[in-house]
Amino acid sequence: MNETDTNDEPVVSHDHRMNSNDTTDDTRIGVDVGGTFTDVALSVDDRLVTAKVPTTDDQSVGVLEGIDKACERADIDPGEIDDFAHAMTVSVNALLERGGARTALVTTEGFRDVLEIGRQDRPDLYDLEAEKPDPLVPRELRFEVDERTTDDGIESEVDPDEIRDLAESIEERDVEAVAICLLHAYADTENERVVAETLREELEVPVSASHEVLAEFREFERTSTTAVDAYVRPAIDSYVGRLVDESEDAGIPAPRIMQANGGIADPETVREHAVTTTMSGPAAGVVGAAATVSDDAVEGLVTFDMGGTSSDVSLVRDGQAERTTDAEIAGLPIRTPMVDVNTVGAGGGSIAWVDAGGALRVGPQSSGAEPGPACYGKGGTLPTVTDANVVLGYIGPETALGGEMTLDVEAAQDVLEDLADEAGLESALEAAQGVYRVANATMTRTIRSVTVERGHDPREFALVAFGGAGPMHAAALADALEVDRVVVPRPGGVLSAFGLLAADESYDAVRTVGVGLEEATPAALEDVYDDLVADVLADASDPDAAQVERAADCRYAGQSFELTVPVDEEFDAAAVAERFHNAHERAYGYAMDEAIEVVNLRATATISGTEPTVRHDGEGDALVGTREAYFPGTGPRETTVYDRDRLSPGVAISGPAILEQAESTTVVPPTWAGEIEHDGTLVMTREGGNQ
Repeated sequence: MNETDTNDEPVVSHDHRMNSNDTTDDTRIGVDVGGTFTDVALSVDDRLVTAKVPTTDDQSVGVLEGIDKACERADIDPGEIDDFAHAMTVSVNALLERGGARTALVTTEGFRDVLEIGRQDRPDLYDLEAEKPDPLVPRELRFEVDERTTDDGIESEVDPDEIRDLAESIEERDVEAVAICLLHAYADTENERVVAETLREELEVPVSASHEVLAEFREFERTSTTAVDAYVRPAIDSYVGRLVDESEDAGIPAPRIMQANGGIADPETVREHAVTTTMSGPAAGVVGAAATVSDDAVEGLVTFDMGGTSSDVSLVRDGQAERTTDAEIAGLPIRTPMVDVNTVGAGGGSIAWVDAGGALRVGPQSSGAEPGPACYGKGGTLPTVTDANVVLGYIGPETALGGEMTLDVEAAQDVLEDLADEAGLESALEAAQGVYRVANATMTRTIRSVTVERGHDPREFALVAFGGAGPMHAAALADALEVDRVVVPRPGGVLSAFGLLAADESYDAVRTVGVGLEEATPAALEDVYDDLVADVLADASDPDAAQVERAADCRYAGQSFELTVPVDEEFDAAAVAERFHNAHERAYGYAMDEAIEVVNLRATATISGTEPTVRHDGEGDALVGTREAYFPGTGPRETTVYDRDRLSPGVAISGPAILEQAESTTVVPPTWAGEIEHDGTLVMTREGGNQ
């Protein structure tokens, strides 16, 4: 909605009251960098103030612009901020664009090609021409050392003189980072420790060692994760260091960074463990969804975050985001704990195009923030999903994105007409309908991949929609999935930034033990746990305030993959066995009467954050007017348009309707209805549904 400049009418689209029993004296700010926009959520006094600015090439520029904008709206000085949490895309961009550091790999003699050999599988089983992504480290930068460690200990010690000679060879090749991954270094770290210490003495580049990055078995995954850490580390170190300095200059606290595991950490920790930032932004969105929406009435939540470049889908069950250690980004395995997010290249800025066979396609290419969709009026000439939504009437000519970016409707019409000509369609409207359907089909498949393909019935879940474009598409996706309940949180347009305000501080450590549960010696396992707990507490800002949880990765003997189960303060084999049987039955539908192996031990230290709860005081005339919008199966409909910020709690909305706000727009189709809850959350239900 357009902002008002009158003194007696506040800009309610950016200023939301919080529940008094959840307020804190701290002034906190969260900033999430997306592909198109940088989102800001500022909690000050009893208010939540939001802002959205275009993402800049140097992300720190947009971050500080967003902070200044939010502070101006809150009428405070940036120096009044007590806490600054930040989510970014620096590391994932480096991986996707192959823009990371020139990295060398040091490994055991005979294992130079682990990164290329991998698991000897093909990306596509039936595509004989499918190619794997190139390894992050080219073969000429992969070096071997004469040493041998087995899972029983060291058989051949490394020669420090050989490592010093190796350092000279590495230095001659203008390397910017070094990854070290020696065979079985997770079992005995001594040889790898000597190599790491020597190279750090001899070289002036960051060195990542596998026993510090991932002390876990599986050679390919451990090597890949360590290489990723080294590859993105200079970029993370430079960006975070620059942002720390610029924040200090502005009188703002140093940023705490969202990690892929859904917890925040201090800047020095992430600069030393760069791989933990790979899914920083998407994790913040899932944390925000879990903090604002209860899953008590349903099996769980499917979180759907549609931004400018991509859409991210995840699950929340029992109030907690699902986590995984088996993730892949740009074809590269990464084994660090992270929120289990499935990403697809379909966002508001995704470009629509026609393939060689004449079929309409959407993404994964994106128009980004510059020039952005054609309707932004910044020179974009390619049709995007956002342009299609403008032509369909979901986004109106009077709508102001981010509260101030007005739209060029004629430009959107022009690029969709060009697409229609290329695709053999009759009009820009028909092309827009096609773009909308194709984008929705892509996102529906992604939701099925985290529900149906994992044994979950999506009809038993609620769909939580957020991001700038998510609420526009959510009901259509729910129709395709037969989901009866869609929830759009009040700060949905900036929910990832809001999630940063709710995030806990969190640190993880893991070590492979590889022992049968019946043969395990509790005392030996407790020794490992003691080391892991010491590691995670060493990173915590306040060890005395941290809660430590212990877990074990278990599997039935002969299985290839593990499930993680909690472990009590004292290791109890019977309790671990029962929990594993239950976890296996929940995940796969059955349990077995087989021996259980304890593969890895884990420890997590958490310092709980404060969850800001928004109280919505919508008041005044919420009706904006009507406009014609087009809905699948029903055609053009005269549609009521509301200012969502002015809708009072308890108000019922009948579709078709469009709810506009500065950061996002929500579409309520003709077969849906909605109601505004006390905190401004919109709950939509499908006609004839069960919820």
